[in-house]
Amino acid sequence: MNGDLLENCTTEQRNERSADLSSKSTLEILKIINAEDAGVAVAVGNILPEVAALVDDIVLAFKKGGRLIYIGAGTSGRLGVLDASECPPTYGIDPGLVQGLIAGGREALTKSIEAVEDDPAAGVAELKALEFSSVDVLVGITASGQAPYVLGALEYAGKLRAITGAISCNRDSKTFALVKHKLYADVGPEVVTGSTRMKSGTAQKLILNMITTTAMIRWGKVYGNYMVDMIPVNQKLILRSIRMIRELAGCSAEKAEEALEASGRKTKTAIVMALFKVGRERAEEMLAVADGRIADIPGV
Repeated sequence: MNGDLLENCTTEQRNERSADLSSKSTLEILKIINAEDAGVAVAVGNILPEVAALVDDIVLAFKKGGRLIYIGAGTSGRLGVLDASECPPTYGIDPGLVQGLIAGGREALTKSIEAVEDDPAAGVAELKALEFSSVDVLVGITASGQAPYVLGALEYAGKLRAITGAISCNRDSKTFALVKHKLYADVGPEVVTGSTRMKSGTAQKLILNMITTTAMIRWGKVYGNYMVDMIPVNQKLILRSIRMIRELAGCSAEKAEEALEASGRKTKTAIVMALFKVGRERAEEMLAVADGRIADIPGV
């Protein structure tokens, strides 16, 4: 990236509202940061139609056996890996369904390895290692939108005719020329000039949460506002599952616990068992007919 291009990035501009930051008191600094953060959700709210279009394509990909892959560098990459890693325990999905790739690999999650984002071939190699194909979805995450590691991967995915999207806080993001879904979160200049882990990172986190949460809801992993496919792997989650079953089926805690154990600790199955007073096998048949969506079972 040449100096002129960096200078023109939205994310690299100086924020006049925080121009005297270093002369402020601790409380004054915090107030400035908080005031700037308040506008992030508004910026994200302005692109909800674009986010919705991407989510709809992701759900269609899931139904066809495709995967969602995030790719990014630095803070952006870490946020993608974080969002992907939280999906399996929350929604009971296979760990391979949503994956996050970061320039520099696992080591870059805890240690800054900035130079690796300059290699476009590395992004392509990562996708090839995953056997990325046309049925998958690739979402590039980069605040400035200029990281060659991400650009190389997006270009490769495009050649495969896969669905692609990009999240950027720079109006002139290079990623937008390579993707179907352009998610420009206009958060403005950072409080500390160029520190895109701040407002840009917050916007990216909000968008990523929206993408996977909404995709899982549309895919039947949520009933009402309960994460019914959650895997109860510890005591806290077991208690949460029992509470869900009790509240959704209108039964006692004892009956809910019995259903959970009889279901093989499959919360969604246990809910159907308790709702319809049927055994595990019948509950699983009912869910299969309804494509895994409790709301689509007749009589619910």
